[in-house]
Amino acid sequence: MTPTKATSRSLSSGTVTRLARLGIVKPLALRDFRLLWLGTVVSFLGDGVYVVAIAWQVYDQWNRPGALAGVGIAWSLPQVVLVLLSGVLSDRFDRRKLLIAADVIRGLSIAALATLVTLGVLELWQVYALVVCFGVGQSLYGPAHNSILPDLVPKQMLVQANSLAQFSRPFAMTLLGPALGGLLVGTVGAGLAFYVDAGTFAFSALMLLMMRGVTRVTPEGGHASVWHDAREGLRFVFQRPWLWAGMAAATISLLCVWGPWEVLVPYLVKNELGGSATSLGVVFAAGGAGAVMAAVTMGQRDLPRRPITRLYWAWAISAFAMIGFGVSGSIWQAMLASFVMESGITVLLVLWYTLLQRLVPSSILGRVSSLDWLISVAGVPLSFALVGPLAETVGTRGTLILAGAVGGIVILLFLYLVPGSRAPERDGSVEATRPADPLTERSSSPA
Repeated sequence: MTPTKATSRSLSSGTVTRLARLGIVKPLALRDFRLLWLGTVVSFLGDGVYVVAIAWQVYDQWNRPGALAGVGIAWSLPQVVLVLLSGVLSDRFDRRKLLIAADVIRGLSIAALATLVTLGVLELWQVYALVVCFGVGQSLYGPAHNSILPDLVPKQMLVQANSLAQFSRPFAMTLLGPALGGLLVGTVGAGLAFYVDAGTFAFSALMLLMMRGVTRVTPEGGHASVWHDAREGLRFVFQRPWLWAGMAAATISLLCVWGPWEVLVPYLVKNELGGSATSLGVVFAAGGAGAVMAAVTMGQRDLPRRPITRLYWAWAISAFAMIGFGVSGSIWQAMLASFVMESGITVLLVLWYTLLQRLVPSSILGRVSSLDWLISVAGVPLSFALVGPLAETVGTRGTLILAGAVGGIVILLFLYLVPGSRAPERDGSVEATRPADPLTERSSSPA
């Protein structure tokens, strides 16, 4: 062996060893989790392509915020209506099969959209109809995905699994995906970009089919009615102030920021900052870079002390970052606002999902996850409905500034004014779930 080859092999071995020590990658030793993660990463990549393609296509044909706001309403309403039922289904049936069904529904919807765009016959009502179908698939996917993790990963690895998930989401959906979407839309058009997105859902479904599946025990006596199961989930949430306070805060904060983020940031880049589709992709990608850095950092340790306080402050900072968009005078300033916003959201999601998965029993986790999504996004359709008229009244920048200020203040009010909002970090509940050394314990069922 030559010295050069020996040195190269030594460096390669050292790199692998260092990567293996990263806490965030440890859950990948589990085969089923690895397949779920791989399919999710690829579908997230498609989601990032979609975000740029749908915004640019709608503004290219109907250059007004109200048109894209209508797309947001069509996407979010099915989730508000159906997500509670989806949570019941995810506690009753094989969560893996529900995820496959969700991928099929979403993939077919986007493929149909791609065909209409390619043929040059797309009408706005068709966009709305297909996005409604996409939202149905999304409502099925969310609770099943959030509640399947504890079935695949031991409790001591949940922080690392959620950190990896939150690393993957921004890396694929807000870093690589938008950059790829901007490139595709700018060079070959939105039609092909939508076909790429549809293909990612097919890949995700294939990965899910390759999983061995998880055997879950049905409660003795079978299941009660759907409404009984739903009420059980509601009762569990409303008996715990930290749960309902977090969900209620999300309702109001997302009412403030989701519509402006989805509708006005693309409008700002295109019409006020003079950017291209590639520029929009770069702005979103900057957020992905911030989220990736936050996820890697979070994945190196277990839950911090006072995790609820920290997640609320990260959440508030991400909302205040919307003000940055309102005062941006160039693309790089919008990129900075995006970086801060997505970093805070990632910290929030890692901590929140880990707390849910550790403190909520698996038998009811699907329903609690669906309630989390339902209550959180209840204000999203209204956010989309209001953003167009508000932008026409106070302007694009004024709406972004107002949204960020109100959203951030509301989050902090829930943290400090709602009794019991921080109960698990004060009554010992969090500490009782904390493993002695989560990064060195091994699962009993590696691949």
